[in-house]
Amino acid sequence: MKATDEDRPSCWVDLLDPDDATLQEAVGLPMHDTAWSRLRRPAMAPDKPSRPRLVTNDTYVWGVLTIPYQSGEELLFREVDVVVTPDRFVTIRKTPKGAQPFPCEHIKGQAEHRGASPGLCLYLLIDDVAEQFLDLIDGFDEDINALEDNIDDWPSTEVRTAISGLRHDLLHVRRSLAPTRDLARSVLDDRVELEDAELFPRDVELRFADAYDKLLRATDGLDLSRDLLAGVRDYHQAQVSIEQNEVMKRLTVVASMLLLPTFIVGMYGQNLRGIPEFHFRYGYAFSWALIIITTIGQYVYFKRKGWIGEAPPAAARPPADNATGAAPADR
Repeated sequence: MKATDEDRPSCWVDLLDPDDATLQEAVGLPMHDTAWSRLRRPAMAPDKPSRPRLVTNDTYVWGVLTIPYQSGEELLFREVDVVVTPDRFVTIRKTPKGAQPFPCEHIKGQAEHRGASPGLCLYLLIDDVAEQFLDLIDGFDEDINALEDNIDDWPSTEVRTAISGLRHDLLHVRRSLAPTRDLARSVLDDRVELEDAELFPRDVELRFADAYDKLLRATDGLDLSRDLLAGVRDYHQAQVSIEQNEVMKRLTVVASMLLLPTFIVGMYGQNLRGIPEFHFRYGYAFSWALIIITTIGQYVYFKRKGWIGEAPPAAARPPADNATGAAPADR
């Protein structure tokens, strides 16, 4: 009777911060110095991820995956190294300082239930990573939507901080997402295979195509989030410019209204002979009347021009988009 997937024993070996002896025993074959030193290296800082990669050697494939996640207001990364042989799939999870390791028990449970081959185990892991990228980008869209809704109410400093933080997170996710997408593509292009064994048969490659499509959608969603954030930033900068122009306009009004009284006082303050108003009985009252009349005249002029008492015009808000104005698209 032909064995089903469920009849095959699990080939997945999961290690958490292993020592050298445990790692060597789990891999079960000699490795190149570069791969061995990379697998033994401790986890990088959670805010400074390694670059994802998948490298082929004669008898095994090894790689690095970095998975972003949101911890409160901070974006952090977790690292999982993999070794794939014809009969074994080894994951080396590394605990970042001050953070938790990547949980993969649920993925391993699926693989054990299905009796998955090493190549299929790698697909299940990368597919879960792709789902987490999509979830993270949906979270970015929600943050941008909240920023759009509150941009007129929040203080300018808070808005700038939110925009700067989102731009920083989008950039760091892109640095991890693009190599992960290329990693999945390399499997589809048969650039990751062994000489004497087939790790990724046709059915597994088709599954990798699904994971690659998810990573492509995540890349497109990340680009859209960046464009939406740029629109919010431009709107905020326009608002700041309008407010600055309004302040300058009011300062101009004040300076203009003080200019004529200053001129009048300066003209009659000259200690020169021959000025007829010096001998005018009501000269003091005349100068005050002249100051008041010219000030009122300027006030009326600026009021009619809309420079006094008018609220600054609102900048055009960034257009709504499905990424923030509607529910996330089906995956």
